[in-house]
Amino acid sequence: MLAFLDLNTLARTYRDPIAWLILAVDLFPIIAVLTMGWGAAALVFLYWLENLIIGAATLAKMTATSLKNGPSGLPAMAFLGPFFFIHYGMFCFVHGVFVSLFANLSSGGEPGFPTPFGLIDQALTSGPNMQTFILAIIGVQIILFVQDYISRGEYRESSIDKEMMAPYGRIIVLHFGIFAGAFAMAVLGEPMLGILALILLRALWGVFLTVRRRMRLDDALQTKS
Repeated sequence: MLAFLDLNTLARTYRDPIAWLILAVDLFPIIAVLTMGWGAAALVFLYWLENLIIGAATLAKMTATSLKNGPSGLPAMAFLGPFFFIHYGMFCFVHGVFVSLFANLSSGGEPGFPTPFGLIDQALTSGPNMQTFILAIIGVQIILFVQDYISRGEYRESSIDKEMMAPYGRIIVLHFGIFAGAFAMAVLGEPMLGILALILLRALWGVFLTVRRRMRLDDALQTKS
């Protein structure tokens, strides 16, 4: 956490163009709020869809890690892969039901119990050009997976169970805080400053994760030298 506040570490982090790309995507929703009329509901749906993308990226990492020792790793993945898909999927579904309830209450609609595909459809149509923002998030995840996890060999130092557990802490630490703030804004009428504060909170979390990424890369370079 102290490295997050260290100016030298921050400067070293943002010498990497990928770090600026991550920050740009994290701040990208400001455009939707200021020019496309997004409210808190669309913003929270965006972050919920991001959780699904993170889950897909986690499955890709688990698969790459399982294959580091050849076909012998496949039996573990054959069990843990479906387990993660079901468990994480249910976790996100319950999460999404609360987001849907919040969105319906914010718009004056009737609360209901959506299906998983109904949730995804509601999320994708909750704000103009939502698909553009989702594609930007997917693009960043693909770049990080190819450049860091595969090309730089992070999969060799990881394990299936470690990658499987990684997304849960991210959701609990960040997104429940965002949802609580969004519900509070709904009561207050979704003030613009509050919505922008949620985006900045998400961006700060992204900076923290990007600094951690830089530190992992530095450790890897020191190990090789």
